[in-house]
Amino acid sequence: MEYLIIKWGGKEYRIEGISGETSVLQLKQLIQEQTEVRPERQKLLNLKLNGKPPGDEILLSSLPTKNGAKIMMMGSLEKDILASLTPPSNLPYVRNDLDDTDEETAVEFRPENLAKVQHRIEKCDIQIRNAFRPGKKLLVLDIDYTLFDHRSTGETARFLMRPYLHEFLTSAFKDYDIAIWSATSLKWIKEKMRLLGCDAHTDYKLAFFMDCRHMISVHTQKYGVVEVKPLGVIWGKFPTVHQGEHHYARRPPTKLPHEPSKRP
Repeated sequence: MEYLIIKWGGKEYRIEGISGETSVLQLKQLIQEQTEVRPERQKLLNLKLNGKPPGDEILLSSLPTKNGAKIMMMGSLEKDILASLTPPSNLPYVRNDLDDTDEETAVEFRPENLAKVQHRIEKCDIQIRNAFRPGKKLLVLDIDYTLFDHRSTGETARFLMRPYLHEFLTSAFKDYDIAIWSATSLKWIKEKMRLLGCDAHTDYKLAFFMDCRHMISVHTQKYGVVEVKPLGVIWGKFPTVHQGEHHYARRPPTKLPHEPSKRP
């Protein structure tokens, strides 16, 4: 083994200078040199030994990981953790995405934005994983901060996922078809769904995945340029899907705190 690719923060880092005699801890130290994420903060989700995260003392030669493999890492910088723990002295006004304003209505129907939506409808494919069911509405969910919390101190997907995630999706599936839309690549959406055990669950099915290719940039007077997930892309692709009142699905402006649950 000569190198591995670490996927973190939307970037890829080539970690060289390793061999079969390199330990997991030494690998994490090399990762820290490039990312500044401390070894104890790193969660290497694809690095497994008998289905479990390997100990720091384990040598890479003991793992089934191949040379040049891509490893998805979760972990936060110390400065980001400190910032998240420090209460802001002056909380800004938080916009309610459910509020309708004249500006947002104008943004939704600006010709340039409608053209972007139409372009996504025509050019970006959506692969149906499980067929829509008659009479069901559609629930579209994000991944980060919604289905799992990558700032959690948990070491495995089991502890990164939101408590009762599968129970929630099972309950929602009774009345809704479920889709996943995340601002990342399709490859990593599939990998995260696999790690969370959502891709082949027996009690619910996921209709389709959408990634960053389906998003558009819009300019608003108040917020500047923002990346949004226009639900109109879904309506254009699948006219029979229930059309709700709001044209853009956005990540919530606040992130709910979450501690990893202790499951038996």
